Amino acid sequence: MRIGIIAGEASGDILAAGLMQAILEKYPDAQFEGIAGPLMIEAGCKAIYPADKLSVMGLVEVLSHYRELSSIRKELINYFLQNPPDVFIGIDAPDFNLVVEARLKEEGIGTIHYVSPSVWAWRQYRLGKISRAVDLILTLFPFEARFYENHNISVKYVGHTLADEINLNVDINEAREKIHLEVDSGHPVIAVLPGSRMSEVTRLAKPFIETLLQSLNEQPDLLFTIPFVNYKTRHFFEQELKLQTLKDPVARSRFILFDGHSRDVMAASNAVLLASGTAALEALLLKKPMIVAYKLSPVTYWIAKRLLRVPYYSLPNLLAGEYLVEEITQNDVRAEILSPKLLSLLSDELWCDKLEVFDDIHTLLRQNANQSAAKAVIDYLKERGSLS
Repeated sequence: MRIGIIAGEASGDILAAGLMQAILEKYPDAQFEGIAGPLMIEAGCKAIYPADKLSVMGLVEVLSHYRELSSIRKELINYFLQNPPDVFIGIDAPDFNLVVEARLKEEGIGTIHYVSPSVWAWRQYRLGKISRAVDLILTLFPFEARFYENHNISVKYVGHTLADEINLNVDINEAREKIHLEVDSGHPVIAVLPGSRMSEVTRLAKPFIETLLQSLNEQPDLLFTIPFVNYKTRHFFEQELKLQTLKDPVARSRFILFDGHSRDVMAASNAVLLASGTAALEALLLKKPMIVAYKLSPVTYWIAKRLLRVPYYSLPNLLAGEYLVEEITQNDVRAEILSPKLLSLLSDELWCDKLEVFDDIHTLLRQNANQSAAKAVIDYLKERGSLS
């Protein structure tokens, strides 16, 4: 069995690697090749290109990389047409993968797309393109599956790997021991995640640090823990932190920076301030009070705002179907707005009711996602006659 596969950025790498391992358990001779992250390569995928080539966020930002992305996509399409896989699986990265999938499907190659494009939220005109490009959609969330069923597009809800990995109950003291965080029980810890992409960190570092320093003025016993996905994002944040705390080394000492370990850092916290994205889902599964911030380039935000068709943009609120967590966007991402809201999370008694909803969502998303996705792929190949 030969499977073409393309994943972009860290979250896609995790999903793809889990899917690959689940398939290999059933079919040890299965071969994978395409655009791969480190986890996929470790699982045995032949990397024609590394996954970080697709780690570009925002409409305007993609335009600046268009020529390179277009060249890579063209080369991969030609490669798969000359070496047809039994099935091609695009993991997320819809603007890139749907074009590949459409071209391959035209030539009779089976196509599966894993992780629904946010077509239910905006740019619904893409439904026709998706229908033409994809034989089967695998969704992480149940509301996405219902959306595709209503539009007669073949779909399978498989759940989310994070919900499988994270325990329903997380011990905060155990998490603090794991990351060697020594703090008195009465001193609140706020985890801060300014994003995994440089484009996010460059926009959020300054207002986040200003927010934390203002909060520290109000409540001097606070401790801030900040995990980073790589040296580049950490270095940028550190430079901004030094700039804002030049005359206050005591304040700077309240910031503890980590390389990786974002889940453990959140688990060890009392509240979380984060950039919108998968981290918000992780915070939900860890049952943490949170504020979600979102800041794009002005042009990208202007376009997105006019195309949005849902009342919320953060995953916790979308999954709950109600406004459970604060969503702060664009010009409102500043200290005078964020700081009071952040401090209020530390004493918000209403969070008990919200955490019950988080528990229900967590249970709903626990579907053994890797195995469910692998079964969907294998069943699809059997239906096509590619597997006996």
